[in-house]
Amino acid sequence: MIERFLIEHCSATLASIKAANLCNMTFSSKEEQEDQISYWSACLEPKGIRIFVLREHETRALVYVYREGLLQKELEDPEKAAFLKSYGYESTEVAYALNRLKNRVAECEEGFPHEIGVFLNYPIGDVIGFIENKGHNYKCKGCWKVYCDECEAQKTFLRYQKCRNVYLRLWKQGRSVLQLTVAV
Repeated sequence: MIERFLIEHCSATLASIKAANLCNMTFSSKEEQEDQISYWSACLEPKGIRIFVLREHETRALVYVYREGLLQKELEDPEKAAFLKSYGYESTEVAYALNRLKNRVAECEEGFPHEIGVFLNYPIGDVIGFIENKGHNYKCKGCWKVYCDECEAQKTFLRYQKCRNVYLRLWKQGRSVLQLTVAV
């Protein structure tokens, strides 16, 4: 059920406290996948949420759920834009950058291209730290591995977890994903 995936994995984006989330979704068939993604894209777009499939394999999809305006701000940050340029991103325009990311994901048979952290609101210092340390020597980990500001990262992790818990509780009490999605 795509609603549960959205609540459990994308609540911070639905609440507009994060530009984007990423999750793997499993469907009963390719047709169901296409129907569900199309349906939820149409429902969430008026609230400012977009859904982009980064990778598909049979009945599974790697789904990127984002707020275009917040993502655009992330991509236009000068430090992040320069970092992405070093990975072949010739533009910070959202549609271009997402298509480039999709191609980069396809090139990775296992795992993800490391710049994906920029698309998920990770601090650039932590993205670079992960690359330089090959995923080792981090200060702490939560939603991502932290190499820089541990205190700020812990606050962010707690804020995301609180949001997820509140959204999950309200959803179980009968609120719909659309009722829980902040319109921007």
